[in-house]
Amino acid sequence: METFDDEYWMRQALALALDADARNEVPVGALIVRDEVLIGKGFNQPISESDPTAHAEIVALRDAAQEVDNYRLPNATMYVTVEPCAMCAGAIIHARLARLVYGAAEPKAGAVCSHLQLFDQAQMNHKVAWQGGVLAEESATVVQAFFTRRREEKKRAKLAT
Repeated sequence: METFDDEYWMRQALALALDADARNEVPVGALIVRDEVLIGKGFNQPISESDPTAHAEIVALRDAAQEVDNYRLPNATMYVTVEPCAMCAGAIIHARLARLVYGAAEPKAGAVCSHLQLFDQAQMNHKVAWQGGVLAEESATVVQAFFTRRREEKKRAKLAT
């Protein structure tokens, strides 16, 4: 049953990633669920919002905190299409999320298992359970298509000059 629930919510996060893609933002979507109820959602928007912290995870955390009127989100799970960076992993810890589920690993900046392994650091005052690889292929495909398209657009622009 848990796998079905994880896949269901990850599909919702993938839909949010497509919202980011439609705005020419790196297509990452995130949502937060507590007791099988969606309490927060977001997608990448640092470019459109001129905000370097407007990653999908941060937007979803802000949305959930406003929804429950508390900056702490115990017993909640975040679903995000790509492994969080250090900023987002730190915010997840500070929000006291119980669990993180992500799709694709982020080999360049991932801070859950790819590089820093922030959730596993002994000095952290809160432990977040995590699982990667849920709908990983679908999540990676969305991001890869975005960057392929972006490279092609840059190539065309260069040829046009």
